[in-house]
Amino acid sequence: MKSAFVVLGSALLLGLTVSSGAYAQGAGAGGGRGGFTEQGGEAIFKNVCQGCHMPDAKGAVGAGMYPALAKNPKLEVAGYPVSVIVNGQKAMPALGGMFSDQQVADVTNYIRTHFGNNYKDKVTPADVKAARP
Repeated sequence: MKSAFVVLGSALLLGLTVSSGAYAQGAGAGGGRGGFTEQGGEAIFKNVCQGCHMPDAKGAVGAGMYPALAKNPKLEVAGYPVSVIVNGQKAMPALGGMFSDQQVADVTNYIRTHFGNNYKDKVTPADVKAARP
């Protein structure tokens, strides 16, 4: 029974993602990946990330625990959010295959400079490429 819920939940999530228009098949802008079409950190955050991390990036607790990105000291080391976005961590799915290097860099830079975070060193697409497995 538990596996039926997992399959159903996965199918529902995929259906919502595909029907939202945020996900497209084909080559990504960097690294030849298919995935989300949003460009720019703000657009990626608003259309992909805020569904779990909330519009104010303060996270949420309910059916799961979604950590706050707002005023988050873990974001100080730029490689940390890059690794989490690309490879996933705990309940955070690995999104590296759905984002180009540029998209990962853009959303990382966005969350590190908004929501009470003030980390000025920029992540580049080359940094993301180097962090990929």
